[in-house]
Amino acid sequence: MDVLITVVLVIVVALIFDFTNGFHDTANAMATSVATGALKPRTAVIISAVLNLAGAFLSTEVAQTVSGGIIKEGDGGVQITPTLIFAGLIGAVLWNLTTWYFGLPSSSTHALFGGLIGAAIIGVGFGAVDWAVVMSKIVIPALVSPFVAGLVALLATVVAYRITRMARSNGSESGFRHGQTISASLVSFAHGTNDAQKTMGVITLTLIAGGYQQSGTGPQFWVILACGFAIALGTYLGGWRIMRTVGKRITDVQTPQGFAAETSSAATILISSHLGFALSTTQVTSGAVVGAGLGRRLASVHWGIVGRIGLAWIVTLPAAALVGGLSAWLAVTSTLGLIIVAVAALVVGGGLVLLARRNPVNRHNVNDEQDEQSEDRTPVASGAGRES
Repeated sequence: MDVLITVVLVIVVALIFDFTNGFHDTANAMATSVATGALKPRTAVIISAVLNLAGAFLSTEVAQTVSGGIIKEGDGGVQITPTLIFAGLIGAVLWNLTTWYFGLPSSSTHALFGGLIGAAIIGVGFGAVDWAVVMSKIVIPALVSPFVAGLVALLATVVAYRITRMARSNGSESGFRHGQTISASLVSFAHGTNDAQKTMGVITLTLIAGGYQQSGTGPQFWVILACGFAIALGTYLGGWRIMRTVGKRITDVQTPQGFAAETSSAATILISSHLGFALSTTQVTSGAVVGAGLGRRLASVHWGIVGRIGLAWIVTLPAAALVGGLSAWLAVTSTLGLIIVAVAALVVGGGLVLLARRNPVNRHNVNDEQDEQSEDRTPVASGAGRES
């Protein structure tokens, strides 16, 4: 197949991934605000979409980590082909749809990198991956960031409830509710600065691999614009299934907790974006919600749900790598192989969407409680805060 046609196909699939990233990760920004009633569901996703778009223009540090760091390319490195990038994106998109169907807030970031790494290994070999960058910019931040955000959220929750107790007569609960609008908006803006850039990096890498852009350069303006709009559109449509998990099933989030979780998440993501870390906003937000649950006395953290989320975090990168590798193994054989991979992805992805329609979660029922008898609801009595 002509290189230009392959490059165009990869760009289309990359924007589809960006779209799924938007609706998959909407929960990161708005789940706690919707759960506490600080924002109405439709208002929340509109605000989040606009700020995701704005955040995409803040910097390109993460994009350059993706395009010129994880997968070696250009002088002194191994040239990955657009076909392999296409295969990696297939792995990422299918894993995003699978975890979305089950309502698991897994990492779109690790799905993307897993798919690319798997495809690069199958198509070129282990030398195509810069493992030092993978460890320093992906693995270590992934291990550390949820605990950092959780600890900050725990401390912030303790402080928030002390403020609430001291100023109960002055309407402090209402103040936190208004504060959540600001903190949730910050998370949305931070999400745009980090997650939209990952797709920018993939498209830039594709243009470099196809010979349409010079090695070592950053994303072009049209790439930034397209990725910003794609993730904003996905965000607007709303990832209600995952929003329910983060907002209602990890812990019963109240307004001060939501404010604490969102503020700590936004700070962690913005600092990481500035440093060029391709952080998982899903992991940061989920860690912050757990920390907020631990910070409120007599709160109940649903450890069964937390365990399932943690398992999804562990298997995301290797699972996406496996799908990306299998897609690469077939796609590089011929044009027919590439077409087979694309058709198979459409069938599997479409099937997951149709299955989801049988038990829909939307803005009308996103806050409905679910009977999860298998969950381990462990009361947390050691926090210094107090349930209001």
